[in-house]
Amino acid sequence: MIKIENLEKVYRTEEVETKALNKVSIEVNEGEFVAIMGPSGCGKSTLLNILGLLDEPDGGSFKFIGTEISKFNERNRADLRKKNIGFVFQSFNLIDELTVFENVELPLIYLGVSAAERKEKVEKVLEKMQIMHRRNHFPQQLSGGQQQRVAVARAVINNPKLILADEPTGNLDSTNGNEVMELLTELNEAGTTVIMVTHSEHDARYAHRIIRLLDGEVVMENVREQFTV
Repeated sequence: MIKIENLEKVYRTEEVETKALNKVSIEVNEGEFVAIMGPSGCGKSTLLNILGLLDEPDGGSFKFIGTEISKFNERNRADLRKKNIGFVFQSFNLIDELTVFENVELPLIYLGVSAAERKEKVEKVLEKMQIMHRRNHFPQQLSGGQQQRVAVARAVINNPKLILADEPTGNLDSTNGNEVMELLTELNEAGTTVIMVTHSEHDARYAHRIIRLLDGEVVMENVREQFTV
């Protein structure tokens, strides 16, 4: 599904040049669950932003579902992103002024899905995430665990091929964190590819494979024994 070779990303100011990614090469197969780990500043978030088509590399090759996209413009990246990728963030990134239903519905509106079909799809995913009883509540009326369930529901509403999760349990207690990890595992077992950035060795054990970064370079890859859920 994803193949990147010699990927580079450099951030420049008037005085400093920082190489965030230095000739990174990785592959992620369809249906994998991959964890990306490393200390703060190692390039994890930069890599995730490029994989999510939110940023573009300065060098190297990036193939997504067989298509070279390293030179795509923003419109091309946005079209590909909307149709294929769902995001789950540490801070939930829900819109406070919208209800649970409206937050989850938003990606479908961007895709021009009819109101009737939107209603059916949103209700189905809210039932699946066990958050239907909160459909008319606003994010600030929910617990952190409930907000992340809404965020996961929004991420999967388009049946994306790929979910990118950035520290998805970072703001949660252990019980809610485990529930979110089990949700991601269930989605992966149903066929969705998952790539997760995490500092948590515990969460990484849910992944099939761990890629470790240091100073913008891949320093280790290993298959990890998983939990039996």
